Amino acid sequence: MADTSIGTPEQLRDPNYTPPLAKAIPLGIQHVLAMFVSNVTPAIIISSAAGIAFGPNADPETRVYLIQMAMMFAGVATLIQTIGIGPVGSRLPIVQGTSFAFLPVMIPAMVGAGTAGLAGLMTGVVIGGLFHAFLGLFVGRIRFALPPLVTGLIVLMIGLALIKVGIEYAAGGAGDFNRGKETWGGVSNWFQAGIVVFVTLGLKFFARGMLSVSAVLIGLIVGYIVAYLMGDVNFGGLSGAGWFALPTPFKFGFELNWAIIIGMCLMAFISAIETVGDVSGITKGGAGREATDEEVTGATYADGLGSAIAGVFGSLPNTSFSQNVGLIAMTGVMSRHVVTIGAIFLIACGLVPKVGAVINSVPIQVLGGGVIVMFGMVAAAGASMLGDVKWNSRNMVIFATALSVGLGLQQVPDAMVFLGDTARILMTSGLLPAAFIAIGLNLVLPASLGDDPDDEHDSGIAHGVDGIKGNSKR
Repeated sequence: MADTSIGTPEQLRDPNYTPPLAKAIPLGIQHVLAMFVSNVTPAIIISSAAGIAFGPNADPETRVYLIQMAMMFAGVATLIQTIGIGPVGSRLPIVQGTSFAFLPVMIPAMVGAGTAGLAGLMTGVVIGGLFHAFLGLFVGRIRFALPPLVTGLIVLMIGLALIKVGIEYAAGGAGDFNRGKETWGGVSNWFQAGIVVFVTLGLKFFARGMLSVSAVLIGLIVGYIVAYLMGDVNFGGLSGAGWFALPTPFKFGFELNWAIIIGMCLMAFISAIETVGDVSGITKGGAGREATDEEVTGATYADGLGSAIAGVFGSLPNTSFSQNVGLIAMTGVMSRHVVTIGAIFLIACGLVPKVGAVINSVPIQVLGGGVIVMFGMVAAAGASMLGDVKWNSRNMVIFATALSVGLGLQQVPDAMVFLGDTARILMTSGLLPAAFIAIGLNLVLPASLGDDPDDEHDSGIAHGVDGIKGNSKR
């Protein structure tokens, strides 16, 4: 429900309206809190996969820098969206942040790579971001190739690929170094992760307003306090972190890693379509209208440019954050200037390494409790999108084939030893082969295939799906 004390209904639906600062500042920070944990989590996961978070090759300063840049360039990318630069930017209240979608491609390429692997990763982010911006020229024309059957499957696959990470973190961390610890998989780790899940779900379903919006963040704070009381929080890196530091361009160098570059460019298609959906959701939920072509195109340009700039300074790809679509619908405040305030807050946090050091001190099992919920929600979002699919035999076969190959290659990453390193990394992500199969079959197989009303098999599938939907509503 919109708060009319902030402005008239017409003003609240206007992206160019600026509410009084006393109301605009807390609203802007609320947008940041809704995405804060999700934004820094990919940086933590990549540093862990690379082996710089723990173990003999640990590089805590680099990990803190990655977290710091995740905050700063989420803010920069958000400013590009809300303020705009020429045709770049939607000039809508879109919050940008580090994308989960790219993780299934990045993780296999970064396993054990150490700090040296970050040069190839960041180069891939820059090139992939420029390619992403290029997609803005024709993003509207490729939407036909990505119906709910395809997009729902891809989002589901992203969630399924990441759920393993959540369980490993809750048990005490991924990688052989963590698995070798006596405490790995112990009761204390799962207790702390469970506290985070319990508090998060409790607030999400039984609280209102800010408490509900920030449920994951508050759950992590409670879990952090419990871990501190149990002696599992290490403040060793906090004293060495400075109070102010500027980002360094090409801090990790420049290196062409074709597995990452190709993966980033291919995933840009998915991220672009996700942004189109977010733009449409924001204009419908906040202004009660359809998004214009200029807004869709500008948002895609900003997505890509924001990612490219982030990569230059050592941060991961950015995309629009869907959770803020729901937040705008809830508050009824469509002002882009409110989100601009939140972006400035993020940039300020990114300039203070001590903030990154505090985040870095969160025990991995506590973070695991948060990501179990977050990654599960990604998979659930994909399942929700699949609810719009007409489940005939054609669509069932497309879904079954793509899911089987994609999920199977994730689970058996050495199944294609005959491939070169680049191709093997791309294939064993599971996500890209699943997307290729789903998109290819959907374009090749006639849409009318499987729509025969006299086909008893299709009729049975349709009735079965309708029955499941009916039961779920009771």
